[in-house]
Amino acid sequence: MEVRQDTAYEARLADIIAAVRDTLRRRWLVLTIVTALIVVAGVVVVYQMTPLYSSQARIRIDPSRDPLSKAADARTELSAEAIETEVTAMYSLDLARQVVRKLNLMNDPEFAGALLNSDNAKVLNSAQRETTVANAVLSKLGVYREGQTYVLGVSYVSRDPVKAAAIANMFAELYISGRVGDKTGTATQQAQWFERRLAEMGEEVRKADAAVAQYRAQSGLLQSTASGVGTIADQQVAPLAGSLAAADSEAAAARANYSSARAQVARGGLESVSEVLNSGVIADLKRQRTEVMRNKGEIEARYGSRHPESIKIREQLESIDVAIAAEARRVLGSLQAASASADARAASLRKTLNELDGKRALDARNTVAIEGLEREAAGKRAQYDSLSQQALASVQASRNSMSQAAIIDRAEPARAPSSPNKPLLIALALVAGLAAGASTITVQELMSGGLRTSDEVESQLGIPLLAAVPRETAPNPADLLIERPTSYFAEAYRIARAALLGNKEGLSQIIAITSSVPSEGKTTTALAFARTLAIAGSKTLLIECDVRRAAMRRLVKQEPTRGGIVEVLQGSATLADTMTQGDVPNLDHLLAQTPYYTSENLFGSGTMEQLLKEVRGRYQHIVLDLPPLIGLADSRALAVMADMTLMVVKWEDTPGKVAAQALSMLQGDGANPVGVILTMVDSSADVVGGKYYSRKYSDYYQAA
Repeated sequence: MEVRQDTAYEARLADIIAAVRDTLRRRWLVLTIVTALIVVAGVVVVYQMTPLYSSQARIRIDPSRDPLSKAADARTELSAEAIETEVTAMYSLDLARQVVRKLNLMNDPEFAGALLNSDNAKVLNSAQRETTVANAVLSKLGVYREGQTYVLGVSYVSRDPVKAAAIANMFAELYISGRVGDKTGTATQQAQWFERRLAEMGEEVRKADAAVAQYRAQSGLLQSTASGVGTIADQQVAPLAGSLAAADSEAAAARANYSSARAQVARGGLESVSEVLNSGVIADLKRQRTEVMRNKGEIEARYGSRHPESIKIREQLESIDVAIAAEARRVLGSLQAASASADARAASLRKTLNELDGKRALDARNTVAIEGLEREAAGKRAQYDSLSQQALASVQASRNSMSQAAIIDRAEPARAPSSPNKPLLIALALVAGLAAGASTITVQELMSGGLRTSDEVESQLGIPLLAAVPRETAPNPADLLIERPTSYFAEAYRIARAALLGNKEGLSQIIAITSSVPSEGKTTTALAFARTLAIAGSKTLLIECDVRRAAMRRLVKQEPTRGGIVEVLQGSATLADTMTQGDVPNLDHLLAQTPYYTSENLFGSGTMEQLLKEVRGRYQHIVLDLPPLIGLADSRALAVMADMTLMVVKWEDTPGKVAAQALSMLQGDGANPVGVILTMVDSSADVVGGKYYSRKYSDYYQAA
């Protein structure tokens, strides 16, 4: 299945190629003429064009060369939009006016036409005239970016190469100088503004710092809590809290000692108090008492209780007891005093800590306020620092004329014109000529309704194609049957004879040959077909029935007679007087001597039927050269009298609808149209075997 589809596709493609080749073979002359005319016209126009010269200057826009850029900005890049903006800026009308003034282009003849062509040129003032010339200058300016680089090309086209280079260079120079001047002037204005603004900002920063310092002094704050140092109260709270804790502990211990001492006194007297017992003074007094007690016993034992020594020692013992009691009371009082003192100290520390807590709450509120003042002061300082840096850059820019743009190539006068590109334009003219020629022959093909192939003949007319007769340039192509009987022209009529007669020799005695319209080769075909029949050995009579033209007499070599077909039908002459011998054996002629115009029914009065009946017995074939069918009545009446009718159709000329209409007339009248002969066919057309004629059949036919 796929093979059959591919084969069908190749066949269709081959048909298209063959059709194109066939069209080119037939219409090569039209194609050549149209192409040649357009190429010649193009060459003439090209060589009349004024040569134009183009010169180009190149500008580099390099942001890395900006003297104001910092090291961190060394990779500064320009966006595509920024570069396109620079390109557009080059087309500035103001820049063009400067070029006009600098180069005095107002008086240049090349731009004088712009003033002459402008409306109301005589009433333009100087500024308007300058603007007109500037627009004319801009119309020939070209600015473009080279690839993805930072290089701009500035080109100008002029009839003078020196002028083109000068204008391109001037545009580049004025662009650079204008850019530097604008930048410097802007930077100077910015520097002055920055200077005024810096003075104002400095004063604001000083006021903000003073407000922070004053508030801090008034509130007693060292600095913001955000710094981690805190206020004076914050610094005092921690050690004071530690002291208070220690004081509370000491007071509790003192109270405990005093309470314990009182409890011990209540249980056993002062001597049972541990502090009293631990007292060194009391311990010494008790040692003394012990010693006195030991002496007392000895003395009383020796002297008795009334002895002065005994009394003395008892007094000494009493004084020691008094001292011990006094010391014990003193120790107890000391414990009481220590407890009271510890309580008082703890109370004092607690009071102080409470006062600091209140101070801290106030400091917290003051801290919030001072932090706001500090933030405000810090913001003003940051603005001041940023503005200071910008001011420094502006001052440097106002004192520095270095630009980011520089001319890297100046325009030079061109040695050869840039336009017109004559070889290219001529090549384009050739292409246009070929296209126009192809379009012309395509239109001819589309507009041509003529029949070309046997398929078209059979599909549109419904009768077969008997033969296709090639076009010949000879004055009388029918003579080729005599002069070159083996040519393809002669062979075509033999093919028609074989296709027409075949096995119908007895049924095709009277053969009418007609056409739809004039100039289809009908008369030549009738003569050539009659000669073909005669050369084949058939006794043949050629009767010219197209009496209004009477063209046959110019195609045959005939001696003058006493009349022709008209006279025979009118009865003024006989067949013997009017019939002549043809140029080939077995052929006789009955022709019209002169064109005959009449309104009478020359062929419909019965005389023509009588004439044909008379000659039937003398000739094997009678060929009738009829008038065209459309527009004339004689042909339709005569076709009915014939045994068969041949339609002559001029190849690729006679519209199929016209031929079909003529055929319908014949069939409607009862005639017997049996086939078509295509005449004046191009020898390269397929219908005459054009694919093979010049090669495979070269040995069969005599070259024409």
